[in-house]
Amino acid sequence: MNQWKYTPAMIAAGMLIVAQYILAFFIFKLSGVRVLQWIGWITWLVSMYFGIAPIYIFRKKGGVPAEESYMKTTRLVDSGPYAIIRHPQYMAGVLLGVSMMLLCQHWLVIALGVISVVLFYRDIQKADREGIEKFGNEYLAYMEKVPRSNFILGIVRWLRRSSSASDHK
Repeated sequence: MNQWKYTPAMIAAGMLIVAQYILAFFIFKLSGVRVLQWIGWITWLVSMYFGIAPIYIFRKKGGVPAEESYMKTTRLVDSGPYAIIRHPQYMAGVLLGVSMMLLCQHWLVIALGVISVVLFYRDIQKADREGIEKFGNEYLAYMEKVPRSNFILGIVRWLRRSSSASDHK
């Protein structure tokens, strides 16, 4: 696993999210229940954090060689969003699809979103197998500590670890 690459599932999921975006903003013009739309905007903001923060965290803490892609880490990163969930960028895709469903609330946008979520989740499972191949027992220990994609559970666990660490000082 020396070279990160787009999988067919990831390409398809990305295309479905683009289709959701076009349908939501240009065809159906965000018609729907306002409260759900506000939840959709919040979900969109969370997806942006999970999508963008890893770029900086990997560069800073992942031992990425100069002039290489931020995905070419040489060290396991377990801080920032990686202290909450193991696959924040995949989760960003999931949350982006969900946010489009909440923003538009049209059956077609929802159907495309459900398919994209399933495709992203499939790749998340594959990424765990690749993490084990690359980092071995260190990754297995990380898997015990940090959930795959449940960021609410991840925040709870992170808060417990942080509280426990401060208690030992």
